[in-house]
Amino acid sequence: MTKIKEVFETIKAEDRKALINYIVVGDPDLKTTLEVMKVMVNEGVDIIELGIPFSDPMAEGVSIQKGHERALEKGTTITDAFSLVESFREINKETPLVFMGYMNTFESLGAEKFMSEALRVGLDGLLIVDMPPEESSDFTLQAKKNDIDIIRLIAPTTSLDRASNICSKSSGYVYYISVKGITGAANLDSADAKQKVQELKGLTELPVVIGFGIKDADSAISVKDAADGVVVGSVFVDLIGEGGDILEKVTKKTRELSEALSLNDTLKNFAEICEHF
Repeated sequence: MTKIKEVFETIKAEDRKALINYIVVGDPDLKTTLEVMKVMVNEGVDIIELGIPFSDPMAEGVSIQKGHERALEKGTTITDAFSLVESFREINKETPLVFMGYMNTFESLGAEKFMSEALRVGLDGLLIVDMPPEESSDFTLQAKKNDIDIIRLIAPTTSLDRASNICSKSSGYVYYISVKGITGAANLDSADAKQKVQELKGLTELPVVIGFGIKDADSAISVKDAADGVVVGSVFVDLIGEGGDILEKVTKKTRELSEALSLNDTLKNFAEICEHF
């Protein structure tokens, strides 16, 4: 059983939803990235997606594009990303880590070498934005050999037949893009997103998470009944880009989202209110 599957089983047993945070490796620098990961875990994040800096991140909105630019200005490479995972694993062996990026970056190493290094440092999953299922045989094969999950994206415009094929070639979890367009889009239609997630759940037994458009507790709560978790990225990249006390701001935002996704906390608060009557 992979670490990602273990986490989702634990979350289900605890009657809550997964919080998956996204940040860009090396933004604003590698030391800060590591510290941000630590505070996210302390405040309840379940999985961390690590964006690998790329010069043309086509699926990203302005916020995350700027994060990629800041990381690239510091010279951050895929080798640095592996070193970051290795450093994190010295203090945390439980929290799943997923690389999210673009094919050119990963192909530069080759599937076998990439997966070998991923296994060595303790990477748990891989999400390649521009890798269609039909063109991923080498990476998929090497991932299975090394117990590394291949996570795939499904868009609102994806047909059910196409979605079924994507789900069959996925592992770990399925990432549903809740809005048309790029990351950070503000036009989240929670009712539509929940309907699409229900359709996907009829196609796969994998957890289905919702990303794009989740920014705060309200937007997380609006979709949590249908999804197994939410992915939050742009808001964290924005907070990092603002500078100042980055760790404090990330701490508060992660705590806000974690509490919103915890059904146990909701029930506890309700019980506390009832005690006053």
